[in-house]
Formats: sequence, C-alpha cells, structure tokens
Amino acid sequence: MTVSPPLTFPSDRDGWLSFAGDRQAQRADAVRELDARLTSAQGLTTIERLELWNDADIALRTGINEAYLLSESHPDADVRSRAEEQVQVLESLSSSRVLDRDLWAVFAQADAEGLDDDSARLLSHILRDFRLGGVDLDDRSRARVRELTDRDTELSLTFSRNIREGRREIKVAPEGLAGMPADFVDEHPVGDDGLVTLTTDYTDLMPVREYATDRATRIALVNAYNDLAWPENDAVLAELLEVRAERARLLGFSDWADLETATRMIGAGAEIPAFLARLDEASIAAAEAEYPLLLERLRLDAPDADVVTNADFAYLLSALKRERYDVDAQRVRSYLSFDRVLPGILDVTGRLLDVSYVPADVSTWHEDVHSYDVVRDGETLGRIHLDLHPRDGKYNHAACFGLAPGIAGRTLPEAVLLCNFSRGLLTHDEVVTFFHEFGHLVHDILGGRQRWARFTGVATEWDFVEAPSQLLEEWAWDAGILASFTADTNGDPIPASLVERMRTADAFGRALEVRRQLGHANVSYHLHVDRPADLQSATERLYATTSPVQPLPNQHSYAGFGHLTGYGACYYTYQWSLVIARDLLSAFGDDLMDAEVARRYREQILEPGGSRDATDLVASFLGRPTSFDAYAAWLAGR
Repeated sequence: MTVSPPLTFPSDRDGWLSFAGDRQAQRADAVRELDARLTSAQGLTTIERLELWNDADIALRTGINEAYLLSESHPDADVRSRAEEQVQVLESLSSSRVLDRDLWAVFAQADAEGLDDDSARLLSHILRDFRLGGVDLDDRSRARVRELTDRDTELSLTFSRNIREGRREIKVAPEGLAGMPADFVDEHPVGDDGLVTLTTDYTDLMPVREYATDRATRIALVNAYNDLAWPENDAVLAELLEVRAERARLLGFSDWADLETATRMIGAGAEIPAFLARLDEASIAAAEAEYPLLLERLRLDAPDADVVTNADFAYLLSALKRERYDVDAQRVRSYLSFDRVLPGILDVTGRLLDVSYVPADVSTWHEDVHSYDVVRDGETLGRIHLDLHPRDGKYNHAACFGLAPGIAGRTLPEAVLLCNFSRGLLTHDEVVTFFHEFGHLVHDILGGRQRWARFTGVATEWDFVEAPSQLLEEWAWDAGILASFTADTNGDPIPASLVERMRTADAFGRALEVRRQLGHANVSYHLHVDRPADLQSATERLYATTSPVQPLPNQHSYAGFGHLTGYGACYYTYQWSLVIARDLLSAFGDDLMDAEVARRYREQILEPGGSRDATDLVASFLGRPTSFDAYAAWLAGR
C-alpha cells in the first residue's frame, strides 16, 4: 500500500470554504458507506471487520481534526463557521456509531481467537466504546443519550467560540506602563485620547502580569481577562454541566467525573479528590511558608494591602526572584528573541529525537504558519505546522491540534501548534510553554506509525498525555541547551550562572503554583460533580479556599476556562501527568541529551503511541512502576 502524500491546502477563499464544508461532508458519507458494508456483508473475518472499522475511523478522525483546526485558526469567519458546522455533524456521527446496535453486533459476535495483541486490544477497546456510548440501553434512553451528546458538542463549540472571540481591551494612562520593557512600551503608543490600549491577548496579559509595577494596571487587565466570554458563557456552561450529568446518569455512572475516568489511568471519579488531597498535603506547608514573603513584598508597593491576589502573584514572584536571587526576568527576556527560540527548539528536539525538520513550501491557512517535514535518515516521518502568533478570531491559548492521523504504510501523521507568542522577545515562561506544546507535537508525529487509528499519535490515556510535554519543559531550564540558541544584543548567550540562579529561584513559589493548579482542578471537578446554582460564587470559593493567593472578587473566570470543555471534570490530569513526568526525567540523570536514554525514551514512550497502556509504557522505560518520590522531591525544591 502506498503512503499518501501530506495534505494539500487550498490557496483561495472558495477552496477553503469547500475544504471546510464539502470535503468534510464527503468524509461523513465515506464513514456511513463503510459502516453499511460492515453491517451488511456476510462471513467477514474478525480482521476484515477491524480493517473496515479502521478505514471508517481514519475518515472520521481526519474530518474531525481538519474541521476543529479550521474552526479555531482560519482567519476567515465564514470558513470558521462552516468548519464548526462540520464539527457538529462529524461529532454527531461519531456518537451515533457507538449507539448503533447493528454495528455493535458486528463486533460483539467477533471471534478474538488468533488475533495478534494489537488487534485483540483494538477489539476490546471498540467493545468498551460501545458500552460507554450507551448501545445496550433501551430505545428511549439511547435516543436521549444521542440527543445529549449532540447538545454537548454544540454547547462546547459555542463555549470555545465565545472565548476565542471574547477579546477585551482596557485603557490606561501612559504612566500605567511603569515597569514594562521598553520594546513593550514602544509597541503600545499613546492614542489620540492620551491613553494606552491593552488587550487580553497573551502578548499583553503575560508581560503586564509579570512586569507592571502599577498595581491598578495589573488588576484592571486581569479583571478584564477573568471576565472573558462573560456573560455569554454563563448560561452555556450551566446547561453543559446539566447535559453531562444527565448523560452520565443514563449510562450508569454517578456523575460526569466517574464517566470520564472510566478510560483513564486514575480509574474512577472518586479517585480525583483523593489524588487532589494528596497534592494538598504535599504542598500546604511550603505554600504557607511562601505566602507571607509575597504579602510582605506587596506591602512595599501597597502598604495597605491585606491580601495577595492573582493579579499580584506573577509580579511578586518576579520581583522576589530579582531581589532575592538576582534573577531579573527582563534581563532573561533579552536573550530570548523569537527568531532564535524557534530554530533553537527545532535544533534541540531534532538532536534529542534523532530527526531533522525540513521546511515545506506549502500553502496554509495564514502567512504566519511555518510548515516542516520531520525526517530521519532520509525518510519523512510526518509534517508539522507552527501557527505561533495571535490574531483576531484565532484560538487564544496554546495547544497542539492533530491533523492527519498517521497510519503505518498509509498516511503520514500531521499536527499543528496554535500558540500566541510575541514576534519579538519572549519571556522564559513562553519558552517553557513552547517546549511543552512541542512535546505534544513530536509525540503525535513519532507515535503516528500505528496500524490502527484508535492508537495513533497521542491517543493514550488522557491523564498521561501531558507527561511527555511536561518532561520536555525541563530542556528550557538547562544552561547548555539555552546557550545553544540564546543571545543578547551583543551576541552573547545567556550565562550559565544566570540559568543556575533561575533554577534556584524557580523553586520559590512552586508550592503556591501547585496550589493554583489545585484550584483549577477543584473548579473543574466540583463544577461538574456539584453543579452549583451560582457558578460565580462557587468558583470564587473554590479558588479562595485552595490557595492563600486570592482570586479578584466578583469575577467570572469559569466563563473563560477553556479546559472545561475538553478536559471536563479532569483538570487533575496536569498534576497527575507531572508526577509521571518528574519520574521519567530521573532516567536522564545529569545529561538531558544522553543519546541512549533519549533513544529508549523515544522507542518506549513516544513511538508506541496509544498501542499499550500508559502504565506499561512507563514501567518499560523506567524498569519499575512510577512513583510519587521524584515529584515530592521537586516540590520540596530538591
């Protein structure tokens, strides 16, 4: 079988409208045709049934991937709208398949004898998906589950669209930019009204939170950001929570968290609060020791302050790291120009993973997009697309989007990064984010040589999927690696002594950052499980009781909490994966570029994709089950 070439994108508006609409409708038709063959053909062997299902899965996943990407990234609102329509169609088709009793019978009657391990695993996953989809419910309940699933998709798309299009602006006096880097000030000229406009785009929000010495400016912009997509998403989220709760009950689960965790490493919804309690216990003492230092520092600027808020946190951490550890975030930033960071990350990950990135001169959806073929020993393994700067109507966080699922001998994997980095100097946090998202990208490509679409790329358990990305963040903290691609205006790389101080300073505030993540996880879990009538007060209470760093009052951050759609009740995933990532890191010892460890990591963690349980992947690489010890040591600053 010949491997299909990478995707060819349109070059004009009509082509994009057709790509977003007609192309995806054709994929839906292909899925229906393949399903009809499955249910009507007689005498199919189990492998033949699995292969037809796989063909349909490839068509469905490709269509969903393409439609989601365009809905979040295309600069033309009409193209985004048409793509959203197809997401709804394709997601509805996906949910209807696992409710189809005729399709279920095809696999329920299949004989697993003689199947290889990979094929037997696929069969078991298909049967599990049917059961979790509700195929064995009575007719009325099945119909209601399908209605609820479709409504979930519709509400989730609306929730995401409102965030994507909910950009806010504030205006401040020029003196409100006190403390901001000179290039930032130059990029924000005073308007005809004598004021400076700031937006909730990450390129404004992140620097203001860290550098602005004017507390009123920080509070005003964080307030605007925390009201992103409010009030529009208030009713949307309230209904989404109810829809998910009813669906979970119909499927025999106590709540949405219990349904979501049925296919995850953690195993059950009740284990989420148990895990969060363990993190609480591990971080509380250090957080209580760190907080008074932040409050003391805040009172140097605001003597009457009685609480550190989430508009102060990043600024105070930066100030204390500068004053206590001689780590000036603006000096660090001076070494991190985007034009150096991008090729630097390509070089570092290329050496680590034994690949090269060859620029691909192809048409894409925007001129900002950089496309590369991922090559090893002359063989193309896949293609990546990097869409890295903000614009109106674009996804406004940072994420990896799958595009073409990689199937061994058939299709090359393709994946996309949608980020919102500055075109000039980056903060070190942005560089860490870049490494993190690139970890997803290479996982999707290197894991994209599977026989079955069900297991290709990052299709692992959802609470493992962040571990490879969190592991790769560590490369942004290595002095030798940073020196390989950083330079100030004199051409000098970032000094190793500065990086060492950065690493020491990074330990300060770590427990408070874990508490912040606990806040997100508690909101994610309890909104889904408790479904409070007053989302605002419940969210504010959950954040306020999790961390001594307090949320700004009377805000509606849940309305802009994009993870509530994709991650649902399971934001705990980030810390669960981080426990694993810190353990994986221990295998590298003192040399992050150790070629032999990198080879084992690539072969035993990344390249299998989802073809094995994550527990087995980790045990294979480490030679033992994962443990909490490395995470606990990291949290303690060791």
